Amino acid sequence: MQTVILAGGLGTRLGALTRKIPKPMMPVAGMPYLEHQLRFLRQQSLPDVLLLTGHLGDQIENYFGDGARLGLRIRYARESRPLGTGGALHQARTLLDETFLLMYGDSLLPIEYSAAARRLKDSAALGVILVYRDPAGDTTVHPNVALDRSGLVTRYDKTAAGAGLEYVEAGVSCFRRDVLDLLPDSGPDSPPVSFEQCVFPLLIERRQLAGLPTWQRFYDIGTPERLRVIEDYLRLSSERESIDARIHYR
Repeated sequence: MQTVILAGGLGTRLGALTRKIPKPMMPVAGMPYLEHQLRFLRQQSLPDVLLLTGHLGDQIENYFGDGARLGLRIRYARESRPLGTGGALHQARTLLDETFLLMYGDSLLPIEYSAAARRLKDSAALGVILVYRDPAGDTTVHPNVALDRSGLVTRYDKTAAGAGLEYVEAGVSCFRRDVLDLLPDSGPDSPPVSFEQCVFPLLIERRQLAGLPTWQRFYDIGTPERLRVIEDYLRLSSERESIDARIHYR
């Protein structure tokens, strides 16, 4: 299965740390953060990777090259200007497989990623998102996803808390390429488009976005505080070769 990683963000919340290097190249536990992600993919025999780069993307491309050093096959699609997550995927459409795994270049969910593909295959949905219940607030991210009894997403809202928002989007998802038909047409002067904010509501309305709860918390490098947490996790983890696929099917 193809894995697509969104690695073009500006990383503004990290301040001066990302002025000279792209956020996915932040040093974490002895190597660029993105390298940890890629090594997890190699461990799970997922060698086909498409990196969607943007801000200072040449540093990512020069460092990883074609991926052979890591036992991967890496291709790139770079934004010439900020396009948003939706615009980046739309631009790369001709490089996408019929079904693809989607990850963010600043977060890590250490599970068996093929579980998302199996959930999508077994459903009539166009997409599946991994979600995590975090009652203790360990991730410091407010719940933004609600599921119904059948496991379909009924609400996705990153701007406000409310009844029924029990889960946090965990940063790993799987989609059929046809989902890109829901994005608006774009031109050279079009504003950035958020894939999540534009496409998710349409999928929810059509009952075509499934959720897959996981017991495994996710980590991210979105803020200096979270960066320290993930660095501790990666430094202390002594069993990374044996990834715990703690997937909970409703």
